[in-house]
Amino acid sequence: MTHNPPSASDLGPVWIMGAGSVGCYLGGWLAAAGADVSFIGRPRVLETLRRDGLTVSDMKNHQHAIPANALKLFEALPSLELAAASSTPQTPQTPPVQPPALVLLTVKGSGTVQAAKELVAAGLPAGTLVVSFQNGVGNAELAQACAPSLKVLAGMIPYNVADLGHGVFHRGTTGSLMVQDDAQFAPWQAVFNSTQLQLKLVPDLKPVQWGKLLINLNNPVNALSGLTLLQEFSDWYFRRCLAALIEEAMQVLRQAQVPYAQVLAVPPEKFIRVLRLPNFLFKWVGKKMLQIDPKASSSMADDFALGRTTEIESLCGEVVRLAQNNGLQAPRNAAMVRLVQAHTAQGAGPGKWSGKALLKALN
Repeated sequence: MTHNPPSASDLGPVWIMGAGSVGCYLGGWLAAAGADVSFIGRPRVLETLRRDGLTVSDMKNHQHAIPANALKLFEALPSLELAAASSTPQTPQTPPVQPPALVLLTVKGSGTVQAAKELVAAGLPAGTLVVSFQNGVGNAELAQACAPSLKVLAGMIPYNVADLGHGVFHRGTTGSLMVQDDAQFAPWQAVFNSTQLQLKLVPDLKPVQWGKLLINLNNPVNALSGLTLLQEFSDWYFRRCLAALIEEAMQVLRQAQVPYAQVLAVPPEKFIRVLRLPNFLFKWVGKKMLQIDPKASSSMADDFALGRTTEIESLCGEVVRLAQNNGLQAPRNAAMVRLVQAHTAQGAGPGKWSGKALLKALN
């Protein structure tokens, strides 16, 4: 006798802790799969969702829209104990709260400690499953240390999600989600795979996280360029900036004996060589790299535009710290940290660097 996998409604509610671009995209598709999703986020995002609803889309023209009145939105994390004891009628903006079976942690790395502590303070049952879909390599461990009563797993989101405005969150690049293999999470894999969130379970996610970090070193390059990803990758100088950052990071990882996984279709070493090809060759050899949605840009570019704190410390800063902890140096990544910090100190806004000037600054 065959058994159907449990449905999203069978598994229980989902909380999106940090409903920004990534959180809204993941939560939107989980809602499309039938999950009971609550979005916890900043007023700026939630006000848009209350007005325009939520639409998720991707570069293959898949789309799902959720009307505003069907969304569960919270500007502060609800207290389960207070919700259970309260007899006050709930408004559409504060619907009845049930303990989550799954929490997706999608706040920026700088918000990990606060978010983890808030989850504990909200009264989540011991052992509640939390998956960290955050950039960097140490956020899951940090969240677990701050919330020892919960069960935190590492996850990896490989693609770019752009906030196109009016509640539309668009995936502009390819790849599959990855989550640390765990029996408690395993039933959720079928729920993710039933919609546009293909997900793989991986025994050891740390090498994958380092492999993804290598690719994410493009975030600051793209942000400082002020261009879309497609425009940036069409520029030989910007590609050489990314190649220089990745090459240095790989040298640090090898010397520190830290393994990293291949997360693209080609090994990182070949990826670097292709990036450095002149434009007339890159358009042919690297044509798969140019299969990027024309609207896509990096999350750090969004941070610049909105004047938000960036994740540079979780990207280039992570490489610099690994180098320092092993008696090594990472001058190019250190320079990129300084450039991004200087830009944000000036009030941010779109980057305006040319590729030639940025390459000179890194070298």
